[in-house]
Amino acid sequence: MTWRWITASAGALALASLTVPVFLGFDIPMARSLGTSDVTGATCDPDARPSDLSFTLQDMNGDEIKLSSYEGKVILLNFWATWCGPCKVEIPGFVELQEEYGDEGLVVLGLSVDDPIEKLKPFAEEYQINYPILVGLDRYDVQDSFGPVWGIPVTFYIARDGTICKTHTGLVTKEQAAREIRALL
Repeated sequence: MTWRWITASAGALALASLTVPVFLGFDIPMARSLGTSDVTGATCDPDARPSDLSFTLQDMNGDEIKLSSYEGKVILLNFWATWCGPCKVEIPGFVELQEEYGDEGLVVLGLSVDDPIEKLKPFAEEYQINYPILVGLDRYDVQDSFGPVWGIPVTFYIARDGTICKTHTGLVTKEQAAREIRALL
């Protein structure tokens, strides 16, 4: 049991050490070597791949949402959770981005990886979330399709043609996300 806590603590510390410099605006070459984007504003990474938008997920209101209904839009897909500190930091920026670029064809989607519906509604109200919140609890098929998702937050930038152009692991600032969005709009 002690080894589990030591391993979990070490993993959390490692993730935090990657997240803090990104939040402060520093470039992390190691993050790129792990397959994440440095969010520079280029259109698509050389290893860009098609996304699987064939999934139907429940949203926080209990409605069925087909990801394919967003084809033709630029999608910022963010995997997050209500207990995740960095996730809470980036959500206000996503709210502003949805307001700023929604009319130009952006849709921000928040996929909560392990929260039940009853936690999502009050959280969305508190953070004044203006974009769809999808329930990802026990939806490992979705995580595997876009991932692997080894930690959160993870943000995927999907072009109008359905290509996953960029993946950003860790906290993303509004400015970083705006550069990627503008490049895809």
